[in-house]
Amino acid sequence: MLLAPVQFSLMSGAPANVWAGIGGAVHGSARGSGWALIAWGLFRLHNWARLAAVIVMIIGCRLAGAEDLQRRIRCGFVLDGLQIALRAAAAWYLAQSSAVIDSFKKTATERKG
Repeated sequence: MLLAPVQFSLMSGAPANVWAGIGGAVHGSARGSGWALIAWGLFRLHNWARLAAVIVMIIGCRLAGAEDLQRRIRCGFVLDGLQIALRAAAAWYLAQSSAVIDSFKKTATERKG
């Protein structure tokens, strides 16, 4: 869709659908790129990546919780709750674990020295 949006559809109202699809593709690519950048930073033990991951996971917990309240109870309610719990546990671990914080600080001091 990004390379040839005009050739996407021949339906009535196709230009609106094409641009909506491109917006979704750009949004997905931007999210993926953001997560890839954070993953690279975590792999290299950059403290900014640890903080960014915690913030993004907290925002994800909040948004997932809001979606559950809007949908009410459904079949995937347990899986949605598990997703929120895993995000919260990972964020808590990155934010509070002394071993994690020490390894990020030690790497930062090694880069300076």
